[in-house]
Amino acid sequence: MKMGGLLGVNKGSETPPTFNIMHYKPKNAVNSQPLVLVGKGVMFDTGGYSLKVGGVMSTMKCDMAGGAAVLEAMCAIAGNQLPYYVIGIVPATDNKISSNALVVDDVITIMDGTTVEVQNTDAEGRLVLADALCYAKKFNPELVIDVATFTGASVAITGSFGIAGISNHQESIDALKSIGEEVYERIVQLPLWKEYGELIKSDIADLKNIGGPIGGVSTAAKFLEHFTDYPWVHLDIAGAAFLKDKKGYKQSGATAVPVRLIYEFVKSKC
Repeated sequence: MKMGGLLGVNKGSETPPTFNIMHYKPKNAVNSQPLVLVGKGVMFDTGGYSLKVGGVMSTMKCDMAGGAAVLEAMCAIAGNQLPYYVIGIVPATDNKISSNALVVDDVITIMDGTTVEVQNTDAEGRLVLADALCYAKKFNPELVIDVATFTGASVAITGSFGIAGISNHQESIDALKSIGEEVYERIVQLPLWKEYGELIKSDIADLKNIGGPIGGVSTAAKFLEHFTDYPWVHLDIAGAAFLKDKKGYKQSGATAVPVRLIYEFVKSKC
């Protein structure tokens, strides 16, 4: 299928990647076009040759939190038999180093033919999600929500207290923001201005996979937006997905953000 993003990130690994597709279509579904949930499933992230330093690699087993959240949301929706047509997509790989791994300055091709100049191998999640967002087009979705531990820039904005959200469909993200206040999985919306697109233009490819120090959440989302032609919401859960210490009702370790947010969003549409 020429998924150059997923296959490219996987080049440093001895474990083959998987592309997991889950369907829940009850006979009494109130929607004909599915809601598609896409989750980043990077099972461990070393950063590749753009190696993670400063002791931040120790919790990188959590880089599959977006994929786990999609699986958990699908289980909750199906287990409670909500009358809503939902599809889950989880591209899964690790990001490791070997003699075959991607290096900076490589150019890869996403499944829709878009070429990408790799300027940072630790910006691997957007390469993996690019293929998944392209694949989602085949379902003619009413809405796509992607969930990912994506950027350190979002952690700097939200800390562990919320989610950075970006969307091309204001009605959907407004609904998610409202529900987020109810379930305490709060969203702060960041801009998707066209100027951010200028920061990811490449001289030798269609795009580069990192936009520099300015607006890191927005440039990452702008990269993803290139692969969408449908209503779409991006949820960057890097700060909220995994906690070092217990906080309030949240245990240390995995928090399952934003499973309740997605579940209640689907429930509200039934």
